[in-house]
Amino acid sequence: MILWILLGAVLAFFLYWRVWFLRRPRRTIPKNGVVSPANGKLMKIIPFHDETAVVPKGMLGEVNVLTKDVAKEGYILVIRLTPLDVHYQRAPVSGAVANVKYRKGTFKNVVSTNAAYGAFENEKNEILLDGTFPMKVVQVAGIACRRIRCDVKKDDVVKKGDVIGLINFGSQVLVILPKKQLQVQEGDYLVDGETVLV
Repeated sequence: MILWILLGAVLAFFLYWRVWFLRRPRRTIPKNGVVSPANGKLMKIIPFHDETAVVPKGMLGEVNVLTKDVAKEGYILVIRLTPLDVHYQRAPVSGAVANVKYRKGTFKNVVSTNAAYGAFENEKNEILLDGTFPMKVVQVAGIACRRIRCDVKKDDVVKKGDVIGLINFGSQVLVILPKKQLQVQEGDYLVDGETVLV
């Protein structure tokens, strides 16, 4: 009896993962603007200027490393993905992939309300895009997510809305932008490929 219950639980989890978690709904990609690369809640908007950013002490170096090839001044958008959100990432703009860089790190919880800054220390994959202006999408591993998949490489050309990667289970995606007029605010729920950021 216990064996059947365990087998049922494993089957239910597998079906959830294959049918719901790995779903990739069709999106209507707007012609103008930079779209969200990820589906989830916008937890934090962190402004940066040269070497100054409003982050906990000790993380400033991590912030500088992430932003230095984008702009001297701009924003870091922290998007939280729960197990209920779509976990594919899409190109926020059309353009060339200028660089892809994987960084080792920890696997802290990045889904809880107080974990907005976990992305700076966790394992991550950075995708630098060169469209109308440079910007970066950073895929971040979480406490349960130990696998980041990147579907693009340096010198690839992508169209806005193309799938560029996947992160399994709870995780975060960072969007690093030069200073522009944001069309979103903290607490907004973003739809990958549809919500206009700037």
